[in-house]
Amino acid sequence: MIRVLIVDDQAVVRAGVARILGVEDGFEVVAECDDGDEAVAAVAAHRPDLVLMDIRMHRVDGVTATRMLQADPEAPPVLVLTTFDDDDALWGALDAGAAGFTLKDTSAEDLIAAARAVAGGAAWLDPKVA
Repeated sequence: MIRVLIVDDQAVVRAGVARILGVEDGFEVVAECDDGDEAVAAVAAHRPDLVLMDIRMHRVDGVTATRMLQADPEAPPVLVLTTFDDDDALWGALDAGAAGFTLKDTSAEDLIAAARAVAGGAAWLDPKVA
């Protein structure tokens, strides 16, 4: 099982991602956060194998939260999942230490593949932003 933390400010997105990343595909959503300011504590409390991180949130954005997480050498990899496909979002996330970047309009199959790849130590870049 790949243990996942979902960080997104939209409840419906968190619910949809949790439904896609189900136990039948080898995932367990161990926690959800509605803002980046909760991510570090949630990682410490739940020890996920993967963090799915939105970019734009109300209090602490995903780039800042990713940077805070990646300051710990034992932090899980971060897969950014966002609607924003601009260069600032992409390069900001990668510069902060994200291992992958995919768009929210990706298919369920591609999200599963991206999550497996990043959790397994590989990098992932959505072809639409490449």
